Amino acid sequence: MDIVRIGTAGIPLGAQPRTSLGGVRKLVELGLDCMELEFVRSVHMKEQAAKELRAFCEESKIELTVHAPYYINLNSREPEKVEASKVRILKAARIGWLAGAKSVTFHAAYYHDDEHEHVFEKVKQELAQIRQILDDEENHIRLCPETTGSPSQFGTIEEIVRLSVEIPGVYPCIDFSHLHARSQGALNTYEEFCQVLEHVKDRLGRSALDHLHMHLSGIEYGAKGEKKHLILPESDMNYQAVLQALVDYNVGGWLICESPNLEEDALLLKHEYIQITNNNKGGIKNG
Repeated sequence: MDIVRIGTAGIPLGAQPRTSLGGVRKLVELGLDCMELEFVRSVHMKEQAAKELRAFCEESKIELTVHAPYYINLNSREPEKVEASKVRILKAARIGWLAGAKSVTFHAAYYHDDEHEHVFEKVKQELAQIRQILDDEENHIRLCPETTGSPSQFGTIEEIVRLSVEIPGVYPCIDFSHLHARSQGALNTYEEFCQVLEHVKDRLGRSALDHLHMHLSGIEYGAKGEKKHLILPESDMNYQAVLQALVDYNVGGWLICESPNLEEDALLLKHEYIQITNNNKGGIKNG
């Protein structure tokens, strides 16, 4: 079966020194499998550091993903902000590729007061241009727009999967906690998580589940969706059902823990995932 690699959103809290290399060393010590480079405010890593990180990760068998800066809105009313957003995604993708990262994720846009179909077409146009630039540079990092946690943000599961259908080289990043928060506490059962994976498989093919970029944490939410991340056992997030669905659908890829206690919840997820995998009699959904 395919294996989900589980790791942290950024440098583990217990890592010393507080560098990406120090973070990877800590992951090896803990027995975790991957780390997301958190460029959420700026892309601060230099090219030489990225190359050194790549070599160490390959030696240590730790895989990387990237989170591009938060300040991205491909549907801004101001053209200069759209261009700045594209530059931020490109910078994250370029450094990520040098570091050996498998994919780069980002929150693509806000709806503002626009029709959702109009926003989809705008995001599609801008993402297609970004993909073309990267392809011309022979940069094959996976572009993975993320499902978002607020109804004001572009990023339903249907929108993200549709982008992936219509733009080659674009793939979904599924944040299960965001889906839960966006629905104001719904979408939190095994059956619903299976429906999400089934939608990906139906639209993109079985292979889309083999290398899936995912996020998971506890989450606080309200009428406007996501408020903040929480520690998994202190939240109502049904993470065991997420893991069971991943096993049953024979999902592979990267599950990034975004909980405030990072490596503690990542280790909880890995322990539960191994236990479910060992108890599983075969992925009945994986055809």
